[in-house]
Amino acid sequence: MFNKILVANRGEIAIRVMRAARELGIKTVAVYSDADKEATHVKYADEAFPIGPAPSNLSYLHIPNIINAAVQTGAEAIHPGYGFLSENHHFAAVCQTWGIKFIGPPADAIEKMGIKAQARQMMMEAGVPVVPGTAGTVENIDEAKRIAEEIGYPVMVKASFGGGGRGIRVVESPNELEEALERASREAKSAFGQGDVYIEKYLRQPRHIEIQVLADNYGHVVTLGERESSLQRRRQKVLEEAPSVAMTPELRAKMSEAAVRAAQAVNYTSAGTLEFLLDENGHFYFMEMNTRVQVEHACTEMITGIDIVKEQIRVAAGLPLSITQDDVELRGWAIECRINAEDPANQFRPSPGKVTVWQEPGGPWVRVDSGAEPGYQVQPFYDSLLAKIVTWGRTRDEAIERMRRALSEFHIEGVKTTLDLHKQLMNDEEFCAGRIHTNFLAERIKGA
Repeated sequence: MFNKILVANRGEIAIRVMRAARELGIKTVAVYSDADKEATHVKYADEAFPIGPAPSNLSYLHIPNIINAAVQTGAEAIHPGYGFLSENHHFAAVCQTWGIKFIGPPADAIEKMGIKAQARQMMMEAGVPVVPGTAGTVENIDEAKRIAEEIGYPVMVKASFGGGGRGIRVVESPNELEEALERASREAKSAFGQGDVYIEKYLRQPRHIEIQVLADNYGHVVTLGERESSLQRRRQKVLEEAPSVAMTPELRAKMSEAAVRAAQAVNYTSAGTLEFLLDENGHFYFMEMNTRVQVEHACTEMITGIDIVKEQIRVAAGLPLSITQDDVELRGWAIECRINAEDPANQFRPSPGKVTVWQEPGGPWVRVDSGAEPGYQVQPFYDSLLAKIVTWGRTRDEAIERMRRALSEFHIEGVKTTLDLHKQLMNDEEFCAGRIHTNFLAERIKGA
């Protein structure tokens, strides 16, 4: 096992990783930009190292500075968290070059699954269902028109690289296609440096279902059930739960088998998530693979009792998974609400500033993952996530009721937050009945 690891991230996920490391008896190194010198994750770590100015491209995304921090502090491994460099195959390869373990999948697996058009083709070859569309990228408008006519409108134009909802356009009719191609390609090139796009059928009201996998270097692949992430705002997840009300034992088995085939197709190791769309007829389709720990991994931990981050660290250290598939048992229900420093009344604009009051909820079966505290400065340079509240119940109704109580106990002042949005959702009749889909928020919440 490692003696010391560096966490190449900030905020709640940095602290989450450090907590797992501490339980394993591993020392931790925090890195911080000039803006984060007094941040909570810096105080929590055993030691901390500066990595540059506030802009992320000069600090948290600056590979030489992070490698230097690891070398200078004697860290044997780097955990990237999520976001930033977590799915950067070049970073994973650089770590290997310097003899530093990357706590995540191999660089080639990240690269293969990061190019979405290529990943679609690989999944088709592995027998994993994919949404009808192009096998690869679209070369020109004539090809795009032909394929769109074949699969039928509406269609989606999607960036082959990147994520986060960028480089995506919904096309309802042929006369919108050319402009959508140009805009999606332009946005993708600006955001990810690559303008390649592909086309797939647009499903109007699907559920977003994801299967959590863990894989080690000894051929063991374990699935930990599903999460539902259908509540999204502009394709950014807002609330997640596990399991899904749409799931049956038979469907879970089929989706889990598909997830295992997908992981094996790229010789995957570490924690990963296979994301699928589930239509109203119970048909599921591969969408993408997230080659990192997910923001919503806590939901799965709550219903399985399995520490996903510890398993990541074990695998990176060359150890086998500490569990087998027979050890996995789904118990009860978990719901996760993401609390962001955003103003829902003002088009969800970020709300940077100083947190003057921070009082977290507590009590039985309530988990809060956060990097904030009284006096915390919400920076304009980074993601606005302040905290994740996760509640567990024996049933979905009990988890919802417990979340209502937890949200009522959470008091934040100094910045605008999405607390009231989640309170509204917990009392929405359609949500409480489980009648949700990926366009749910857009249809029911003003400005979402």
